[in-house]
Amino acid sequence: THLTHMVMGFKNKRRHLYPSGPDHHGAQMDRCEEIEFDAITPDAKRITYFFKGDHMWAGFHGPSELINGSYKELDEHHHLGHIDAAFCLHQPNDEDHLHTYFFLDNKVFSYHESSHVLVEGFPKDISEEFPGIPDHLDAAVECPKGDCLRDSVVFFKGHDVFHFDTHTKKVKASQWTHLPNCTSALRWLDHYYCFHGHQFTKFHPWSGTVTGKYPKDARDFFMKCPNFSESGGGGERKRERCSHIPLDAMAEDGLEKSFAFRGVYGFVMTLCVCVPVSIHIEEQMFLYESGGQHYRLVVGFPIPLKVALGIEGPLDAAFICGEHSILHVIKGNQMFDIELATTPRGVVMESRLPFPKVDAAVCGPDGIRVFVGADYFQYETPMLLAYSKIMHEPHKTSLEMFGFRICPEDLMTHRLGRD
Repeated sequence: THLTHMVMGFKNKRRHLYPSGPDHHGAQMDRCEEIEFDAITPDAKRITYFFKGDHMWAGFHGPSELINGSYKELDEHHHLGHIDAAFCLHQPNDEDHLHTYFFLDNKVFSYHESSHVLVEGFPKDISEEFPGIPDHLDAAVECPKGDCLRDSVVFFKGHDVFHFDTHTKKVKASQWTHLPNCTSALRWLDHYYCFHGHQFTKFHPWSGTVTGKYPKDARDFFMKCPNFSESGGGGERKRERCSHIPLDAMAEDGLEKSFAFRGVYGFVMTLCVCVPVSIHIEEQMFLYESGGQHYRLVVGFPIPLKVALGIEGPLDAAFICGEHSILHVIKGNQMFDIELATTPRGVVMESRLPFPKVDAAVCGPDGIRVFVGADYFQYETPMLLAYSKIMHEPHKTSLEMFGFRICPEDLMTHRLGRD
């Protein structure tokens, strides 16, 4: 299994991290006010965190909170400076649970992810954990094999770039003078972003190559700023138009990666594929398996739905929860349960849903999400969905799952038939 480590550091800027005076913790920060973030990173639960000074934001919208509310020991060393860098590090065959690493000046603090308890023996020198990497970094981002030549972390300090091999601990140093000085970096939807000021530039993680029209304003892509649109009223109209386009399908492997399908686009929401993914197109079923950065059609597919599942198509949605052998398929306002552990396969249970029609559905660690139009509805288990007589509270798909102010096609991506 791949275990995720959150790695963070504190920036050593001229201005002080914690202003003097007893009430400095009480002030709120507005990230829509042209903020230059100290660090940006997703965590193991797919929430992107933004850091500035002694404040942090969880997700693409919502108020700030104080960092020391989660990591109290860092407040005791606040004289060391601001956050330097943040990244998610995936290491195979790690017996330890998730850790969160903070870099303050030349020291590293490691916390247990679940409890936020400082790991015994920390803080340590940065050079002990990441030999060859300088102190007072500007940014850092994880780069798994396939994106980079080997599983690596890319560190930034000015125009100096350090590729740190997480297995051999070797460092390859280079200079990217064509790229702005990154104050934070983010791997998101399998693409890499250098944040500088309140803008960002997409780059290739191994060569630093920039393609496309950049920089772009982060407030128009990575956060919800109601009174801001770089393109004026047109930006707001585009967001509204996009938010009402329903998804065609959703898929999830249960732990590491989610997919959203809309038209010819497939949006990768997290980091690695561990199981085959099945896609239903009209009366056919396609089964794909992971092939590194791409996906291979399993030999023998596509095959008719009637042959594969014992049910006539077309289907509106299909999902499996965890390691269970029951496939739940939705047609119109009915859900059919199909036992995959027996052959021939057929429907073992039918139920009527409180929706006249469903666009997509997916089951993950937080339960089942049913997508209808621009909204999704959450249920804890298939049984609660099957026996529910009324629709639960709606959630906005584009905002709460993607955080997009504008159409996600503008930032990505994977085009079906190409990747």
